Amino acid sequence: MKAAPDAQKRLLDLAEQDAALDRLRHRRRTLPELAGIDDLSKRLAQIATQIIAAETEATDLGREQSKAESDVDAVRQRAERDQKRLDSGAVSSPRDLAGLQSEIASLHRRQGDLEEVVLEIMERRETADARVDALRAERETITADLVGAESRRDTAFAEIDKDGSEVTARRKAIAGEIPADLLALYEKLRESSGVGAALLHGGRCLGCRTTMSIADLNAIRAAKPDEVVRCEECRRILVRTNESGL
Repeated sequence: MKAAPDAQKRLLDLAEQDAALDRLRHRRRTLPELAGIDDLSKRLAQIATQIIAAETEATDLGREQSKAESDVDAVRQRAERDQKRLDSGAVSSPRDLAGLQSEIASLHRRQGDLEEVVLEIMERRETADARVDALRAERETITADLVGAESRRDTAFAEIDKDGSEVTARRKAIAGEIPADLLALYEKLRESSGVGAALLHGGRCLGCRTTMSIADLNAIRAAKPDEVVRCEECRRILVRTNESGL
């Protein structure tokens, strides 16, 4: 393939723009905010599950407390009825009086036991409610952090995209100055190796950092200025300048 020396040199300008685009793409993929957003999103998902579990526990304890309080009320009412019966004097038999008094005492003991159960459930419910409140507060904090991280990400993306548009425009202008066949070869090489052209500097390919052998340098020296030469090691297009050491 042949191409004017100036057209070949423009490949270096094109490669510079491609390298800039590669750096921008890498920067976009590796923004610190992305890892932070991922971590915060995962934590939010965990908290959502924990809140559901805590709320379920608190609700269950609420129902358990209501049932225990209902049991206390039932025992209390029964004890009050028995006490009124006792106080009314309707029971005169000593045996019946003793039985009624024993039952009232048993109901009071039962009521005390049930009230202890209610207190224990209330303490557990308070703990569960406190956990729900703490998790909800943490969710609010993390949500605010996530919104901030997403805002910073979007700002960085906008800046990167703006720079990318400017570089792309410069690349398009440079590519328009390069012959179609030379550009096609460059694009093919860039697709396979990441870099389509490299400077030959001091007898060394700056694409793969390989120092040319004497035989290779002699072959390049013998090539006409408009002949497109390639690195024998990496196969990239070698661009010759006054610094090539030929």
